[in-house]
Amino acid sequence: MSLVFPHTFVPWFRSVAPHIHAYHGKTFVIGMAGELIAAGKLNAFVQDLSLLHAMGIKLVLVHGFRPQVNEQLRAKGHASRFSHGKRITDPVALDCAQEAAGQLRFEIEAAFSQGLPNTPMANATVRVVSGNFLTARPVGIVDGVDFMHSGVVRKVDSATIRRAIDIGALVLLSPFGFSPTGEAFNLTMEEVATATAIALQADKLLFMTELPGIREDLDDPDSAIDTELALADARRLLARLPEPTQPSDPAFYLQHCVRACEGGVERSHILPFAGDGAVLMEIFTHDGVGTMVVDEKLESLHEATADDVGGILQLIEPFERDGTLVKRSRTEIERDITTYTVIEHDGIIFGCAALYAYPEARTAEMAALTISPQVQGQGDGERILKRIEQRARAMGLDSIFVLTTRTMHWFVKRGFQQVDPDWLPEARKRKYNWDRRSQVLVKKLG
Repeated sequence: MSLVFPHTFVPWFRSVAPHIHAYHGKTFVIGMAGELIAAGKLNAFVQDLSLLHAMGIKLVLVHGFRPQVNEQLRAKGHASRFSHGKRITDPVALDCAQEAAGQLRFEIEAAFSQGLPNTPMANATVRVVSGNFLTARPVGIVDGVDFMHSGVVRKVDSATIRRAIDIGALVLLSPFGFSPTGEAFNLTMEEVATATAIALQADKLLFMTELPGIREDLDDPDSAIDTELALADARRLLARLPEPTQPSDPAFYLQHCVRACEGGVERSHILPFAGDGAVLMEIFTHDGVGTMVVDEKLESLHEATADDVGGILQLIEPFERDGTLVKRSRTEIERDITTYTVIEHDGIIFGCAALYAYPEARTAEMAALTISPQVQGQGDGERILKRIEQRARAMGLDSIFVLTTRTMHWFVKRGFQQVDPDWLPEARKRKYNWDRRSQVLVKKLG
């Protein structure tokens, strides 16, 4: 194990580094369903949040307490009542909500105070700050239903929350708000988290839920999770879904994700708390484990700039090392950076190719076509090839060619034909490495 572990751990840890750099100093608002705590997942989840905190991410945690309040009501022999997906909070339910919130805050603060040696919390220092940061107003009477002490968020004291997280504290919010007259209102975790994320203009809003995410086929419970939804697609999906009445309904959390993105939050997520380390997998892996709603697709195909040199080098280096690609120096890539096309996702480059034109022969070489192993098989190679072809046509060229030693079949399937190396333009033929014996393949541009 001591011989194998460095070969797996070191590359993995290095692959996570771009995400760590990207999120340092960012603000995440996390909505935690009360079911997570009821399922006994609190300690493991707190360990993951402590890790995010240690990486310099500013955290606001909003806890729910639906199952805990229901349990308190059952103990008192009082029925739980809901309408329009919201609890009707009569005086007994308000007392139960206050008791449940106090108990949960105690448990959460205790979990963040752990620091036993040989545990993920060793040497962790997370200071939890709570307070009356929310102003609320009553829901009132809706369709003839009096919601009594149930309320909606009227205002979030974002300035005070911001000061707290800027000095390194984790802000913990319970779903309670207060009116200017001092009256308490029971709120929903989802609304508090969404309103807080919008008020802070957070970088992420993450819901830890009973749902695995939004499935690609809502009629098939075994279909794959749609890992990324553009805001426009999420709106269309929401419009055809029935009005949600309980957290297990697909639209229940999706409506809040859409509202958050419309309010200026860059990304909102629906994650399953049942999966161990789901929040870490979502943040630090390419595809994540739940559904992310974004204002537009995070994946970008564009011509490279000087800022992309480092990412290109990191992408192609393993392929140069195993002999798939010819070695290129940083100086060479910096010099030729305008010839490169790249695909990036959330600021990380996952694909690239360069186009070197030979106008006198009305052709161009596509070189250094590389797709990260993490995303191979998802069509990114075809997308880069199509963009390279468009660039070549815009130059008035008749064909493009590639030199390859290992990927001939991929190019043949996409319209390339093998030719003799003597076909190459004279300027390229002089640089042809006869020892490498690369195959030359040409594609005519229609």
